[in-house]
Amino acid sequence: MLHEKLECYKRAVILAEALSKDGAKWPKGFGYLSDQLKRAMSSVILNIAEGNGRLSNTERRRFFEISRASLAEVSACLDLMKAFGIIDEDYKSSAKSAIVDISKMLWGLIM
Repeated sequence: MLHEKLECYKRAVILAEALSKDGAKWPKGFGYLSDQLKRAMSSVILNIAEGNGRLSNTERRRFFEISRASLAEVSACLDLMKAFGIIDEDYKSSAKSAIVDISKMLWGLIM
């Protein structure tokens, strides 16, 4: 499939895998936040795939914009996790670095 060739797609999948793996270690009682993070990451990946499958440039860009918005939601989840003491600053910074890189790639596809 064409979306699998996009670097932003590949990196989003890698980030999702890392967050999911690490999420199994997070303390109980924050499942709602972990679930929200997974939904947001799923939205990132699924919207990249759907956008890249669209023939209309306008529709394609719209799905990539939705994907970028979902990345902002992932970032906010990480902020909350740091605030609640689930993750440390280094973890948050590393994940946010990946988010910024993916977001820049998506921006390039939108423009």
